[in-house]
Amino acid sequence: KVLLFDLFGTVDWQNSIIKALKDFGKQYSLEVSVEEWQGFADEWRTGYWEKMERIAQNGGGPNNVVHREILDQILSSSKWSHVGKVLNEEARAHLNLTWRRMSGFPNPIPGLYALKKKFIITALSNMNVRLLWSFSSSLAPTVGMVLSYSPQAKHANLPWDAVFSSSLFNLYKPCLSLAETSHKAAMIASHAWDLRIAAKVGLK
Repeated sequence: KVLLFDLFGTVDWQNSIIKALKDFGKQYSLEVSVEEWQGFADEWRTGYWEKMERIAQNGGGPNNVVHREILDQILSSSKWSHVGKVLNEEARAHLNLTWRRMSGFPNPIPGLYALKKKFIITALSNMNVRLLWSFSSSLAPTVGMVLSYSPQAKHANLPWDAVFSSSLFNLYKPCLSLAETSHKAAMIASHAWDLRIAAKVGLK
């Protein structure tokens, strides 16, 4: 009845981030090669994953500032300090919001629309989302399904029926505990650990 998608399997995060970095490089006349920006993007993403794994193991925590924390760490490193000196607070804040402006891969969109005719299609993500209504940071998993607004879905034209942010449950993948009704849902993801956890809790 319900298909849960890992959000990053449907958005082209790498090219979106690299393009934003290249645009900033041109804007600020930075002498950085495309290959170096690729390394920056990979380091940013890897830092996010490492931080989120620690948050997941510790039983929860806010993730809305993780990308910004990692960005500031990278820009303060000896390798990238010359870029960090150029980017002021406003520039850093704008660059960090690139994670909300990612483009979708073109191939999944027609498939999502086709699946939408038969199933409820949703995203299950560790990413922070703007919710349609305010909620408590201590919201328990038993509260159930909460509909929320996804900037990525709007920007990338992804036709989700709903988006589930792990922060709603104060639990984060790969340590996310899913509802008892999970036998009515299936998980679609490119990460093996996503699929292993899904299988353990009864997802297809």
